[in-house]
Amino acid sequence: MSTVSKKVCLIGDFSVGKTSLIRRFVEGVFSEQYLTTIGIKIARKVVNLETSSQQIDLIIWDIEGGTKFKPIVPNYLKGATGAIIVGDLSRQETLDHLPAHIDLFFQTNPNAVAIVALNKSDIIEEHKLTKLRELNNFTANSQIIKTIVTSAKNNTNVDQAFTELAANMVNS
Repeated sequence: MSTVSKKVCLIGDFSVGKTSLIRRFVEGVFSEQYLTTIGIKIARKVVNLETSSQQIDLIIWDIEGGTKFKPIVPNYLKGATGAIIVGDLSRQETLDHLPAHIDLFFQTNPNAVAIVALNKSDIIEEHKLTKLRELNNFTANSQIIKTIVTSAKNNTNVDQAFTELAANMVNS
C-alpha cells in the first residue's frame, strides 16, 4: 500500500473548535477545557482510503484563530492541499467570517479543496440547525467539497469530514 503525505489546515475564528476537532480525530478524545492555540500546532494521522489501496499521511496544521498572527497566516497556509474551515454554530459572527477564511485559503492555494465544518451542533436545537445549515452552505464554490455539521464533543461527522477531505485530496 502506497502512502502519500498531504498538508491540511484547520482555519476559522478563535474558539470555534478547531483544536477539539483535531484532537477528536487524531486522539479520539474531547476535553471541555479550552486551550488557546498560539501560532500553529501540528498533528498527524494516517488515513486508509476505502476506495483505493492508498494511505494518506495527513499533516494537520491547527492555525490560531485570533488576529495577533493574521499577517503571517498566508505563510502557514502555503502548500496545503486541503482545509477544514470551521465556524461555531452558536456564534453568528464566526459564520459571517467563513467567506473571508475561504477566500484567503483559496487565494493562497488555488488548486486545493476544502470542507466547511459548522461545529458545535450539540448545543443547537434541531429546528435551528436545519436553518443554519441552509444559510451557511458554501458548495456553490466548486472547490468546497461539502458543508458539514459537526460536533467534536459528540463526535458527530468528525471522522467523515477528515476522511472525505483526504479522499478528495488524493489526486491533488
